[in-house]
Amino acid sequence: MNKEQQYEHVALQIKGLIESETDLIANLSNIANLLGEAFSWWWTGFYLVKDKELILGPFRGPVACTRIAFGKGVCGTAWQEKKPIRVKNVNDFPGHIACSAESLSEIVVPILKDNEVQMVLDVDSEMENHFDELDEKYLERICYMIAEKL
Repeated sequence: MNKEQQYEHVALQIKGLIESETDLIANLSNIANLLGEAFSWWWTGFYLVKDKELILGPFRGPVACTRIAFGKGVCGTAWQEKKPIRVKNVNDFPGHIACSAESLSEIVVPILKDNEVQMVLDVDSEMENHFDELDEKYLERICYMIAEKL
């Protein structure tokens, strides 16, 4: 299976998982694990907006940063700008928050409801320049599926 076919397969699995389940944390937990397993990413998870900061939510991977401020790091910047951010090398991103020295590239996709960011999907890789337009396209699609359940 090529990467696009793999995303199509994963998107169908996610749709099936969240169709009948109403609990957000259960759904996010399954999605983080499914994505991480399918693509063997270093870290896959969610940060939820609570009390004007991003708070660590369900994830798959090593221990992570617990809180991220608005506009800080890749996650906080994606929240602030309300758009996906792909980073080829996190060491080149101004203000990058290094939760793990193993992480070299990252993609963050905000999840919006009523034009307000509710959470972000954060994916890290231990390889440089790991994420491309195809990853962004499908992760946005998956995030839209999550937003519809909010």
